[in-house]
Amino acid sequence: MRRVYLAALMAVVTLAGVMPAEARRSRVSEEGRPGAWCGWWMRTQLGGGPEFNLAANWKRWGRSSGPQVGAVVVWPHHVGMITGRNSKGQWIVKSGNDGGRVRERARSVSGAVFRVG
Repeated sequence: MRRVYLAALMAVVTLAGVMPAEARRSRVSEEGRPGAWCGWWMRTQLGGGPEFNLAANWKRWGRSSGPQVGAVVVWPHHVGMITGRNSKGQWIVKSGNDGGRVRERARSVSGAVFRVG
């Protein structure tokens, strides 16, 4: 009974145009891109299996490093690659699903993990 209720609730929520965050993240596009796709985009750049669709799993890729150009930077729910440093000393990071697109911009890397291949 509970399963039927949940299925009906999801159908109503989906038809209403409101979808819980977990459902949005688990959706997969026709290209195989998940709803939360920063990890998937990083896979298109560096390779790796589907386990790397999840941003946090990039903490296990390569070996540990500090912030440097070419390093993968991993936050709890996002992953990108350091591509440079601006005149203010901020790291420039390129990542997928940053505002719904691939974007390159200065970002704080405080508290992040860094990995290099």
